[in-house]
Amino acid sequence: MADVQTAALTHRRVLAIALPIVLSNATVPLLGLVDTGVVGQLGRPEPIGAVAIGAVILTSIYWIFGFLRMGTSGLVAQSHGAGDAAETGAHLLRGLAIAAVAGVVFILLQGLVFGAAFRIAPTSAAVEGLAREYLGIRIWGAPATIALYAITGWLIAVERARAVLLLQLVQNGMNVILSVWFVLGLDLGVPGVAWATLLSEWCGLGIGLWMARRAVGQGLRAAGLFGRDRLIRLARVNSDIMIRSVLLQASFTSFVFLGAGQGDVTLAANQVLLQFLSIIAYALDGFAFAAESLVGQAVGARRPDGVRRASRLTSAWGIGGAVTLAVVFWLGGGAIIDLLTTSPAVRAEARVYLVWVGLAPLIGVAAWMLDGIFIGATLTRDMRVAMIWSTLVFLAAVLLLPPIWGNHGLWAALMALNLSRGITMALRYPRAETAAMPA
Repeated sequence: MADVQTAALTHRRVLAIALPIVLSNATVPLLGLVDTGVVGQLGRPEPIGAVAIGAVILTSIYWIFGFLRMGTSGLVAQSHGAGDAAETGAHLLRGLAIAAVAGVVFILLQGLVFGAAFRIAPTSAAVEGLAREYLGIRIWGAPATIALYAITGWLIAVERARAVLLLQLVQNGMNVILSVWFVLGLDLGVPGVAWATLLSEWCGLGIGLWMARRAVGQGLRAAGLFGRDRLIRLARVNSDIMIRSVLLQASFTSFVFLGAGQGDVTLAANQVLLQFLSIIAYALDGFAFAAESLVGQAVGARRPDGVRRASRLTSAWGIGGAVTLAVVFWLGGGAIIDLLTTSPAVRAEARVYLVWVGLAPLIGVAAWMLDGIFIGATLTRDMRVAMIWSTLVFLAAVLLLPPIWGNHGLWAALMALNLSRGITMALRYPRAETAAMPA
């Protein structure tokens, strides 16, 4: 582990983590596109709607456990930087234990969960029937899917980003091949898509566990694997991240709902422009993940100078990516809009607000990068507090700006949310270096 503590923090090292993550993220929307295209060949709208609503329900459920990826990453990176191999594996095992319990609970409560989901978002009887078939198959992958959050966090923390890319390529590639075979070859319909995803999820877990087999063995030998103090720390870190994530998601959901009040065309235009924000997230996540790993290792090694250098290097690349995206959106945003919709009215409306998605990466880059830095330093309480203040700023902006500027005001409120996140965390950044001070 000495090499971990003394390895030079270079641009090359940052890119070795960031670029595979960016490529890995690029495979995610492709999978949804293929699933939609496959069931679209059945010639009826109901299968498309069933797969869409089923995927949204499961994504919403699994999204709750996104904290497991981030919390595992920060804790593992610190143990890795400190040279504590046993605790590095123990953090992974604790995450896998949470995933196993959560997955079994969802399987047992699937009737209640899915019933509530369809009451919130009712559909036609035909779509609901197919969606319940889809969900009844896919829910058995809950333990695997949630466990993969922990494994991905561990891989990122120990700088095995290429393994993350390989895992995604194999899992998503298998999903695509099986979906095409089961639906178009074996004529299994919507259940075929579900079985393809279920098998690929468990296959992905098997590959992930094989990649982490050494850490699992080391973790089993760790003292106090499920000790009270370690579980309390794990609960604190993960609960802070979950609260932060819920507030962030609630703010974005509010943006969508409030946009609906601006009319159908404006709602559609906002939905098109939100795809630009997804592109920003996929691109900048790579550099934020690099910050998680490198900052966390520096904290574990008790090197404040390492925290500072890791923060500067990853943020420099994040800013460069943000500027590049802004230029691309300003110069080519119109062409991207035309690819996403054929409606002349929606195209024209989206162009009116295109300026905001050009500003979005420039305004939001600080929030994205500081998220990574704070996760690496496990300053999750500070993330939670910053998000609470930022949510209050967003609420004030939503109340004040849309009545004056309409949809421009709504976009300005969203920008205020990300700007506030960046400012509130930047004010707390010195704590990241303090966290690396020798005890």
